Amino acid sequence: MRLSVCLLLVTLALCCYQANAVVCPALFSEISGFSFINEPVFKLKLAKYDAPPEAVAAILEVKKCTDQISLEKHLLIEKVQVTSFFSFF
Repeated sequence: MRLSVCLLLVTLALCCYQANAVVCPALFSEISGFSFINEPVFKLKLAKYDAPPEAVAAILEVKKCTDQISLEKHLLIEKVQVTSFFSFF
């Protein structure tokens, strides 16, 4: 078992060395929407994932905390996300 895991890791390292960390545009849209969309609209966006109510409640609780961040700091965070997103292209 241990040998097969090591062999798998070596194979992945040799065969997949060109992999990158490019963020999917849809994921980028969801992340930026989390910062700037109000809660009722965000609930509608979450509905398309058919997530369990506990997960929705947890993400909305986090959103309430992040909504208290000032707009200037939200824009700085967005700038970092955009810079890291487009630096891979």
